[in-house]
Amino acid sequence: MLTINPEHWLDNAKHVLSPFFDERSNEDDISLLVVHNISLPPGQFGGPYIEQLFTGTLNPDDHPYFSLISGFRVSAHCLIRRNGDIIQFVPFNRRAWHAGVSQFAGRDKCNDYSIGIELEGTDTLPYTQAQYRVLVALTQALLARYPHMDMSRITGHEFIAPGRKTDPGLVFDWRYYKSLLANNNGE
Repeated sequence: MLTINPEHWLDNAKHVLSPFFDERSNEDDISLLVVHNISLPPGQFGGPYIEQLFTGTLNPDDHPYFSLISGFRVSAHCLIRRNGDIIQFVPFNRRAWHAGVSQFAGRDKCNDYSIGIELEGTDTLPYTQAQYRVLVALTQALLARYPHMDMSRITGHEFIAPGRKTDPGLVFDWRYYKSLLANNNGE
């Protein structure tokens, strides 16, 4: 079971503070969960590179792709690794910089009122059972903690930034994920 402490950090996660966040205009407005994916270098898993990107320490000389992204100022609230380990970068009551130009249900600027969760993965490779189990447990903790968030307010980056983003991709099994949530057991 995952729990969120009064400082809006997960109790059972690795904490790596990102500098890429700011204050929300209204902490009581947290009402959307956005699922993303990321792998660095693209298509490769493990290693320190996602943490380095989200903390502004990515070395552009470590991989040719990194020279394109090393200056990005991006973050997410959490990353779920392939093995199910969670790293939290930003407290949930703060605005992480994950969604960019975005809109949900006619409302712009999703970063203002959303929580961003990255899954270590790609648009084309299936996610692991461990990731689904942990995502369900994390979602349950978020739904219990933030009263304006509900099952109808969970979406993918591709749906809030269509034409610009494609994650978590067609391989993300929304039906399976939501059935696990509805069954409330994460198995």
